[in-house]
Amino acid sequence: MRVRRRVARATIEELEGILRLTDRHTDLFTAVSDAGDLDLEDRNALRRVAGLSTELADITEVEYRQLRLERVVLVGVWTEGSADDAENSLAELAALADTAGAQVLDGLIQRRQRPDPATYIGRGKVGDLRGIVIATGADTVICDGELSPSQLRNLEQETKVKVIDRVALILDIFAQHAKSKEGKAQVELAQLQYLLPRLRGWGEAMSRQAGGSAGGNGGVGLRGPGETKLETDRRRIRTRIARLRREIAGMATIRETKRSRRRRNSVPSVAIAGYTNAGKSSLLNRLTGAGVLVENALFATLDTTTRQARTPEGRVYTLSDTVGFVRHLPHQLVEAFRSTLEEVGQADLVVHVVDGAHPDPGEQVRAVREVLADIDAGAGADGVAELLVVNKADAADEETLLRLKRMWPEAVFVSARTGAGIDDLRAAIEQRLPWPAIEVRACVPYARGEVLARVHSRGEVLATSHTGEGTLVHARVDEALAAELAPYAVDGDHPE
Repeated sequence: MRVRRRVARATIEELEGILRLTDRHTDLFTAVSDAGDLDLEDRNALRRVAGLSTELADITEVEYRQLRLERVVLVGVWTEGSADDAENSLAELAALADTAGAQVLDGLIQRRQRPDPATYIGRGKVGDLRGIVIATGADTVICDGELSPSQLRNLEQETKVKVIDRVALILDIFAQHAKSKEGKAQVELAQLQYLLPRLRGWGEAMSRQAGGSAGGNGGVGLRGPGETKLETDRRRIRTRIARLRREIAGMATIRETKRSRRRRNSVPSVAIAGYTNAGKSSLLNRLTGAGVLVENALFATLDTTTRQARTPEGRVYTLSDTVGFVRHLPHQLVEAFRSTLEEVGQADLVVHVVDGAHPDPGEQVRAVREVLADIDAGAGADGVAELLVVNKADAADEETLLRLKRMWPEAVFVSARTGAGIDDLRAAIEQRLPWPAIEVRACVPYARGEVLARVHSRGEVLATSHTGEGTLVHARVDEALAAELAPYAVDGDHPE
């Protein structure tokens, strides 16, 4: 009985110690000002970002979701911009973590001139972070930035839990959502490119063997091929990367063949691009009835979907739904998804979708345009005609809509959920489609109705009339169709 009392007292003392630790850290999380100067108070505190916790409170929901979610603490370094910018970035990281299946317990930002090269947040704050991890019971720390291998290693050693960065988190989401063979290959390539410089090992399992007959490097029993397990893993990863690149290049050839066929038939192409979860797939469904998966989650669409649409005059064009972008999109993903993203660079028009209900839609536009410019200068993605579309207008307040209309007077405001503004968007797209350059006048025999149908679907019909010999048509068409109409050409003085 006495032993039990001692154990109970020890347990109570441990709980009191944790409570004192929590109170001590609560005092540290004081708000910092929005000013750009690095005040002493800013540098000496980790600032808690409110409203990021996704911890389940309803016991029925806990029972319903029996899976064990990772419990994570988010950490960001605020180096430039305002405090709102830093909090929006961390809120986006929380949304990414939630999409990946994690449970966000807390979010912290630190004001620094630049991230610490050794520990990202500075050695003085790593101890505070360790205390927060213990107090919250977190098993993972996610940093809002790309960490170097040494930063990852140092933070894991100090916090005693798993540490990942923004890049690894986005790659994990992509791996969960990839469905097609090409999408899976692209995600695996990006993951291997990210993993290669971060391979590391511990202890004797990774010790170097003495190669050949180098008796002075370990002696009898340790002579071998001279390659460590780490080097073997790196070699295998490089081999796998080379194979994936060949596979993706072959898939890109198929995609280019389809694009060439559309270009031969002079079918204009429209690419729907924009920030992740801005409503691109919903717009494609509204415009074409494509039936593409629509989900309120980041990166729900990874595989390009192309559907055919038709103008009221009968002209055919294609609409392609592309992968969403995000700020600080990992360069490994841009490289791996280059063949998919080139769908945007090869388009005749880019419909740039913006989330009108987002706290910072201007930052979304800047991030998307930055990625488009980075896809491939040779593909001319940054030179494609752009139509800005502000989606989710029904979810934004009137003041926000007025501000956005002043900021982007040429933009089209729509709601893919309610259908408001869709007709205006369809008309704006059709108005911006490129027209063929060759102007022809031809009298097409009534027996060649299929030729006249191609003129309507692929060209711009300026005038038509009917004569005894056939249908007289005045139109702008592409080079191939002009050659097909050459036998039926008439002079410009022919009555219409």
